[in-house]
Amino acid sequence: MRVPLQLPLDFEAFYLGHQELFHDYAETQLGGRRAAEEAIHKAFLEILASWDQLLQEGNLEQRAWAVVRRIVGRRLETEGRPPAFVINGPIEQALRAARDKLRVMQSGTGLYEAIAELPPRQFDVVVLRYILEYPTARIAWFMGLSDRTVDYHCRKAKERLRVQLGLPAKSQEAKEGNGQ
Repeated sequence: MRVPLQLPLDFEAFYLGHQELFHDYAETQLGGRRAAEEAIHKAFLEILASWDQLLQEGNLEQRAWAVVRRIVGRRLETEGRPPAFVINGPIEQALRAARDKLRVMQSGTGLYEAIAELPPRQFDVVVLRYILEYPTARIAWFMGLSDRTVDYHCRKAKERLRVQLGLPAKSQEAKEGNGQ
């Protein structure tokens, strides 16, 4: 008979509040439920091992997110493959919807690779918003950012993708017509 671990109550609350999001992110990257579960289990063990230190340092969500990103990234690196959303059909369909939102329908060539090459925060915001379809407020809470900062990273990612894919900028008239 196994005795359950005695976990700090605040860690249990953190786990319950973040497990689904961490798992969704890992599954999007790793392409399978089992691989995601293994990665997130490992991430939570690492977070638990440094729990008291993380609480004292502040920015708990950002530091935990960094652990998840590192573990998922290392697994992809070890397996020598790109994120699953680049190679899996169902994820590719979700990216087509994201492409509409990113306004790059004119050119699908290189989009997935371009998303994978975004800087970490821009990549995270694009994956969480357009692939996993989380609302801005939840992304902001999770990443420890303001809603405006999430929107900023999204705008910067879209601009970087536009430039990288060689798509034309919106005309000044279109921007003014959209109230931007």
